[in-house]
Amino acid sequence: MKAVCVYCGSSHGAKPAYDAAAQAFGRALVAADLALVYGGGKVGLMGVIADTVMAEGGRAIGVIPELLVDKEVGHNGLTELHVVPDMHHRKKMMADLSDGFVALPGGAGTLEELFEVYTWAQLGYHHKPVGILNIDGFYDPLVTMLEHTVSEGFMRQTYLDLLQIDSDPATLIGKLQRYHAPARDKWAEQRENV
Repeated sequence: MKAVCVYCGSSHGAKPAYDAAAQAFGRALVAADLALVYGGGKVGLMGVIADTVMAEGGRAIGVIPELLVDKEVGHNGLTELHVVPDMHHRKKMMADLSDGFVALPGGAGTLEELFEVYTWAQLGYHHKPVGILNIDGFYDPLVTMLEHTVSEGFMRQTYLDLLQIDSDPATLIGKLQRYHAPARDKWAEQRENV
């Protein structure tokens, strides 16, 4: 593992704990000799984690669509900043540059990016770890909803177990580094029941 893609808010959120968690995760990435791949912004938690990684002597690689650079939210102090035409190119490049994915607190964009790579893992499009840094229980309602999808028969427990969840940055990074994708066939159960 050489690089971790981090999805997180372009806002700071309502609690100082979110900024502190972004800083702690940035420091943990550098301590583990892992590059940060992220959305290339200089605002919110995105800016906090990138600034921390750079201040600690690490590598921060941003990928940002032209539209957002034009609105002056692109971070100019990174190791690399890739400007791409749109969100589809951004997400593909971020995934290609990364060996794992982590969601910190964020809004709809963070959730959408998390669920895209999580779904890709379920379907076998990649075998990279997907994690959640669950700060102050921010993701507890989401985990409850996913458990509900399992109990209601819309997802198997093995797919919920794909998510690596922790509240401690270094522990979560360790889980990502030790992750081995399980052998599975999402459609086997459906074929057996036909």
